[in-house]
Parts: sequence; C-alpha cells; structure tokens
Amino acid sequence: MRVTESSYVFANSQHLRELERLQKIEEVFDPASRRRILATGLTAGWRCLEVGAGAGSIMRWIADIVGENGSVVAVDINTEFLTDLQPSNVEVIKEDIRYLQLEKHSFDLIHARFVLIHISDFRVALSQMLSLLKPGGWIVLEEPDFSAARAIVGNPEALKSVHRVNQAIVQMFANKGLDYALGVKLPAICQRLKLQNLSVEHDTPLSNGGFGMATVMKMSAIQLAEKYIATGQATDDDIEQYCQFADDPTTWAIYHGTVGVVAAS
Repeated sequence: MRVTESSYVFANSQHLRELERLQKIEEVFDPASRRRILATGLTAGWRCLEVGAGAGSIMRWIADIVGENGSVVAVDINTEFLTDLQPSNVEVIKEDIRYLQLEKHSFDLIHARFVLIHISDFRVALSQMLSLLKPGGWIVLEEPDFSAARAIVGNPEALKSVHRVNQAIVQMFANKGLDYALGVKLPAICQRLKLQNLSVEHDTPLSNGGFGMATVMKMSAIQLAEKYIATGQATDDDIEQYCQFADDPTTWAIYHGTVGVVAAS
C-alpha cells in the first residue's frame, strides 16, 4: 500500500467524534444518495466501488442489493470505522483512490460522496475512477457547494458570526488548495469528459437549527475550530455563536448545497 499525505480536513479528528459525525452524515445524506444510485439500475450481480466509504452505510446497502453474485470494494484512506465484520461480498482497502491498483474497466458502478473536494488534484482521482469503470458503467458523484452557504434567520450578532465562520470555511479550503465550490463545477467537468446520460441535481436545503444538516455542520465546527480560527476569518467566539445558532430551532440557514451527478461511461 502506498502511504500518501492527505489534505482531508478531518484527518486528525478524535475517533469517537469523527464516527458520530460520519454517522450523522449518513443519516442526513443517505436517502438522496440511495435514490441517485438506484437511478443507475443497480441490481443483483453488479460489481461496485464505494470511494470514501466513511462509516460504511452505503457500502453495506449496496452489498445487500448486489447479493452473493455481486461484490463491493470499499476504499478509504481511513478504514478504522470499517473494521467490524463485513458481508462476505465486501472487500475493504485502505488506500488513496488516486493510487488504487485494481483491474481496469471492471466495475458496473462507482459511487463517491464528499470525496473529491478533499483532493487538490481531484481530476487525477476522477480519471482513476473512470478508468476502473466498465464501458457503459455508471458513476455517481456527490460534492458540496459551500458558495451556497448563508444564514437567513437569527439574531443579528449570530448572523454575523455565522457569516464569518462561512468565510473561514472557504479560506480553510483555499489554504489547502481545495475548491470550496467544486460541486457546482462538477457537471461541466463530467460533460467535458464526455460522460453520457448526465443527470444533475443541486440540493440547497433550508435548515433550521437542531436538525439534520445544521447538526452536521455544528459537529464539523467543533472538530475544525482551530483550523477555522487559523484562517483569521473567525474567532473562538464566532465558533461558539455558530454552534449555538446551529442548535437553535428558531434559526434558519443554508449550510451548503450538494450537487449530485449521475452519468454513464
């Protein structure tokens, strides 16, 4: 296995906090991911690749659908949440997708959610995924669009803090050579790669505090507070205000958009 330096912003997160965050992401985003994946015609016998398997919910769900005559390969730079006993048709590989050595043109379906935004040379990662896809195979990509983020309803001081934290998020990605708005650029990238049957969705949910995406972003802010503050865009008090805002059911905000692309090779 090739060990690579990752620009993944959660690389040094505490184990339990990161597991809880990943499980909350699954709770919030899995329904849309499953719908997009099912749109490909996923069925028994398919060979599938799950890139950035996280805590493993989509990996296990796909494995159940493809059954014993199908298979799932799950790849992640951190597989510590995938060490429990897995279904017999699942193989877990600890590796960076850019350097994954598998048989070319061997997968019917490849899925990646919130992966490419963490890779500065994401085009290399995407090219690698496409090289592993069978002719006529399907790829499902889901990436965030932080340019959509804005606070809508809350007290004036809290709104200012949320805006500053949003700016810190943008700056944190920029400092790592990452594109905070990669999601909205993904459809055009896939179009230029001449992918077929391109289907695009841009979800920008308006969320109130204490639920769903607000909770996910609060959990992220707690883990990434030092990185946000290091950008110079936000203070410790701003982080505290942001977390309180995200907990308050009377507040409303768009925390980020999610662009989903479904396409065939």
